[in-house]
Amino acid sequence: MKKFLTLALSLLAVSQIDAQVRYLNEVFSDVNVTSDILYGTNVTVAPLLQGGAPAAQPLLCDIYEPAGDTETDRPLIIYIHTGNFLPQYLNGSAVGTKTDSVAVELCSRYAKMGYVVASIDYRAGWNPLAATQSARTSQLINAAYRGVQDARTAVRYFRMTEATEGDPFGIDPGKIGYLGEGTGGYVSYAASTISDYNDIILDDNGLPIAKFWTGTPGEADYIPMVIEAVNGDPEGTSDGFAPAGVFGPDPVQLCIANHVGYSSDVSFQINLGGALGDLNWLDPGDPAMISFQCPADQFAPYTTAVVVVPTTNENVVEASGAFDIHTEINDQADPNNNANFQSLGLTDAFSAQAMANGNMGMDGLYPVLNDYVSGTPTQPFDGAPWQWWDVATTEMVDAANGTSIAATQLTLNPNMGP
Repeated sequence: MKKFLTLALSLLAVSQIDAQVRYLNEVFSDVNVTSDILYGTNVTVAPLLQGGAPAAQPLLCDIYEPAGDTETDRPLIIYIHTGNFLPQYLNGSAVGTKTDSVAVELCSRYAKMGYVVASIDYRAGWNPLAATQSARTSQLINAAYRGVQDARTAVRYFRMTEATEGDPFGIDPGKIGYLGEGTGGYVSYAASTISDYNDIILDDNGLPIAKFWTGTPGEADYIPMVIEAVNGDPEGTSDGFAPAGVFGPDPVQLCIANHVGYSSDVSFQINLGGALGDLNWLDPGDPAMISFQCPADQFAPYTTAVVVVPTTNENVVEASGAFDIHTEINDQADPNNNANFQSLGLTDAFSAQAMANGNMGMDGLYPVLNDYVSGTPTQPFDGAPWQWWDVATTEMVDAANGTSIAATQLTLNPNMGP
C-alpha cells in the first residue's frame, strides 16, 4: 500500500507547475486536524431505505493543516472517500467514511507537505437491489449527482470562508482540486467535467444520452433520470423539489442551495479508482487529471464497460475508466487538458514505470499492476490495493449483524496492510 500512496503524493507535486520545495516533500512533522466542520446542509434520501422520508443532512469535513505553518495562501485538496454511495458496512464494505485509514494517511501526508486538505462526507443513499437495470441506473445516477453537488458545495464553502470570514484555513482560492478514492473517484471525475445540467443528459451533438433517460424515445414518458427542477442544479446552488404525490400530498425538497455566488471550479483532479459516467462529459478546458487504476479492477472499468455493483454484483450503467478517459484527453487538439505535464518533460521513475505498465505515453495515466506476472494479475480481484482497515472491528460488525464482510473484503484485497 505504501508504494501506491508515495506515487499519489509524488504526482500531485508535479501537477503544481509553480510548486515550491515544500510541496514536493514532507517538510512538517506534525499535522493539526479540525474535525466535523460544517461545510453545508442538503437533503438525503437515505431514510427512504428504512421507510422514512427525505431529511436535511449536515455536510461535514475534517480539515488537515501543517502544524506550525506560517504560509497563508496554500493549495487546497478536497478528499472524497469511497463507499458505493451507501453507509459503511451497509455497503458490504469495511470502508466508506471520511476517516477511512487511507483517507487519514493521505490527508496527513499531504498536510505534512504543506497543503491544506479537507476530507469530506457527502450524501449517500440508493437502492442497489432495485429490480431492473434501468431502476438501478436511475438510483445510482441520482446518488452520484448528489455527490457532485456536495463536492462542489465544499469548493464554494472554502472560497466563501476565504472571501468573507478572514480565510481561517489559509487557502489559495485559485488552487483547489479533488482527490477521489474508489466511489469518490466517480464523484471527482464528474465534478471536474460536468459543465451544466444539459451536459449530463445530452451528448456533444445535443442528442439524449440514452442510458440517462427512462421511458420510450419519442414518447411523452421519455424523461431524464435527473431533473434539474427536482434535484437542483449540478452546482447545488438551486433548490429542488419533488412534486406533490411522489413522497406524499405535498412537494418535498430534495436540494438546498448552498453558498450561492461563489465558483465551483477546480484546477486539478486526481483519482484512485472510479470511472466517468460518460465520455461526453469530458471537454477541452476541463481540469488536468491524474488517474491511478488497476486495469483488472472488477468493479470500475479501465476502458468502457458496464459498472457492476459491489454489494450485489448486478449490472448498473456503462462508464469509462482511466484508460479511455486519458485516451480522450490525449486525442484533444493541442494544447490538451494535460498539456502542463508535457511541458515538464517528466523522466522520473514513476513516469517510466507508468509507461512500462502500459499507459501508452499518455500524460497523467498511472496503471497500477499489483502482483502481476507476465501481464496477468495473480490476484485479479485486487482493485484497490491502497485500502486497508481494522479486521477485528469488521469481524465484530459481522458477528453482530450476521454478515461476512471481513472475509469477503480480504478476498478482494488479500495483501492489505499499512
